[in-house]
Amino acid sequence: MCAESAQPVNALIITGCRKENLREVHELLGGSPEAASWSGDALEDAFERYPSYMLVAWQGDEIAGFIAGRAIADESEILNLAVKTSCRRQGVGKALVKSLLEVFARAAALQVFLEVREFNAPAIAFYRGLEFSDAGRREGYYHEPEEAALLLSLSIKQR
Repeated sequence: MCAESAQPVNALIITGCRKENLREVHELLGGSPEAASWSGDALEDAFERYPSYMLVAWQGDEIAGFIAGRAIADESEILNLAVKTSCRRQGVGKALVKSLLEVFARAAALQVFLEVREFNAPAIAFYRGLEFSDAGRREGYYHEPEEAALLLSLSIKQR
């Protein structure tokens, strides 16, 4: 709907993910090879473990994007982010990250981390644009193809 739609991005609505959204979220992840590849079982497991940290972005009655995270003590992590191809570069990913950061802040998290493929330049630029900074590198973290992960972090104590 996004690319063909005359609706402005501010028509985007972010909600908590519900169990009945998981099939559509799994399809979205399947069409997003740069996102973490989660099986249906892995998605359901994440939903069962971290339901408060899974959000969907709606454009009309379609899911335009999805984000998942988790928080443990005062640290949090973005586990996965995917935006429907036709909805990219319209602020959907940014809105999802900012919404999840608000959820993390309400949970008293002080720091958020994420891993991104070392050669995924668009994702790295996206996160750096949101003020994430380099926090480390993990050799051989990804497979098919094998690739290092950059660890990025952001302080959320001021938010």
